Amino acid sequence: MSDPTDGSAGLPELRIIADYQFGTGAGEALFPPTESLTIKRTTSGRPQQIHAETGRIVSFGTDGRFTLGLEGGCRLEAGLPSPAYRVVVDDESEPFVRDEKNVFAKFVLEAGEEIRPGDEVLVIHERGELLAVGTAQLAADAILDFETGMAVNVREGAPANS
Repeated sequence: MSDPTDGSAGLPELRIIADYQFGTGAGEALFPPTESLTIKRTTSGRPQQIHAETGRIVSFGTDGRFTLGLEGGCRLEAGLPSPAYRVVVDDESEPFVRDEKNVFAKFVLEAGEEIRPGDEVLVIHERGELLAVGTAQLAADAILDFETGMAVNVREGAPANS
């Protein structure tokens, strides 16, 4: 297998990385073998972003981890069993999260138990709708226990369905 940090990484290698980062099945959920995806590369050839026709799925950091785009969040939501990598909020938080404001621990109803600080997470409304993607700032147990503090640094919010 090629080293994904060099210019030779293709979708099979990126699927393996996604499975490692998010769990089994994440690679196929993010990068289905039947779909034609675009891999944008750096001048050295290292994968930098993976796009579908519907938008950015992920960016591939120099640390070897993915950061989710909203399209990637939609794909993971459909491909991973709940509550994996999900932080659930209620109606009070919904408009703020959609507007890309951060999620605070006191407003979290549920969090996937595997979540650690620095993990990419999906912010989900209690109805089950994807509101945003971002980076967890606390571990799952702390998110649920704390009454103060930022739980998720939101990167990209989903527009409200009209």
